[in-house]
Amino acid sequence: MPVHDWTRVEAGIFHAFHHDWITEISRALNRGLLPADYYALPEQIAGEFGPDVLTLSATSPPRDSGRPSGGIALADAPPKVQLRMKSEARQYAAKAKAVVIRHVGQHRIVAMIEIVSPGNKNSQAAMAAFVRKAREALASGVHLLIVDLFPPTSRDPQGMPWAIWEKDCGDDYALPPDKPLTCVGYVAGALAEAFVEFLAVGQSLPDMPLFLTPEVYVLVPLQSAYDLALDAMPQYWKTQIAITPA
Repeated sequence: MPVHDWTRVEAGIFHAFHHDWITEISRALNRGLLPADYYALPEQIAGEFGPDVLTLSATSPPRDSGRPSGGIALADAPPKVQLRMKSEARQYAAKAKAVVIRHVGQHRIVAMIEIVSPGNKNSQAAMAAFVRKAREALASGVHLLIVDLFPPTSRDPQGMPWAIWEKDCGDDYALPPDKPLTCVGYVAGALAEAFVEFLAVGQSLPDMPLFLTPEVYVLVPLQSAYDLALDAMPQYWKTQIAITPA
């Protein structure tokens, strides 16, 4: 089922859907998509950053290569996205005011998934807080996957990738006017990268890379999790967001 127009309903309705969607994403990751030493938890809090899904490792990475036994090697199979951008991660370390990522017990947080909500964009302060915390996560070595199904505002006129990376996106970056929604997988580390997909209401969500290390990622099945979450929504609200045929 393609992406719906969530601007047609109030924020609380999207929040209800959002809750089920992140649960389905977490379940999909834990049902064999993640390597054996990794697991996902929905709606956990890491310091100040409130991600929707945390991916954690139960063990420290091997000292020889740091690569997990599983996942997809970036060098062998780069994610098939519309735009790949590179930037020096030290720029984000300089911007970060603090390292806010904490250990959960003895388990390392390696990645986060954040689904943007209307509240993240409804004020300059909210947008600034979201961007700051995303930069802090990247600066502390935590990889990110950010999904934004809401059109840009005056606070993010070029979308979330630009809001987080700004001019580091490069001269080739431009949000297509006919595809205002974004999914972006970020690699943290010495050399930061971003893998960007642009899409519009009515299109299907792509499988997006969630990096476990700078060299290894898994593909998150956003669309299948979206479909499962939508199926549980009340029929009335599914009708409100339905796409009207042209």
